[in-house]
Amino acid sequence: MFTISVDSRFSGAHRLVGYQGKCSALHGHNWKVSAAVRVDELNQIGMSIDFETLKSLLKEVTDQLDHKYLNELEEFSKTNPTSEHIASHIFRKYRQKLSGKAKLTSVTVWESEGQSVTYSP
Repeated sequence: MFTISVDSRFSGAHRLVGYQGKCSALHGHNWKVSAAVRVDELNQIGMSIDFETLKSLLKEVTDQLDHKYLNELEEFSKTNPTSEHIASHIFRKYRQKLSGKAKLTSVTVWESEGQSVTYSP
């Protein structure tokens, strides 16, 4: 088994409704996203899956969040756009795009260099 990881980035603003602190005010982050997929077999040239394919599909997902006010998106109409909810949202959207031979195992979202959340079902 092989675990392959790719990264993407997006910039977005949000506020945490009901939170007691600075994050209840509108603010933004330059988010980093890392997705890990599991592949069980190599192809005839010794590759599990093309990095470019994985990066392109992840970018399609993160582009939907880029330069957006996340609270206004349908995906977060019933939940706060916390790092936890953003990670699970990206996981669901990215999993839908992957081919059958690659199994998404986790998505990690950093809202800053020293803070991250990893989602895996």
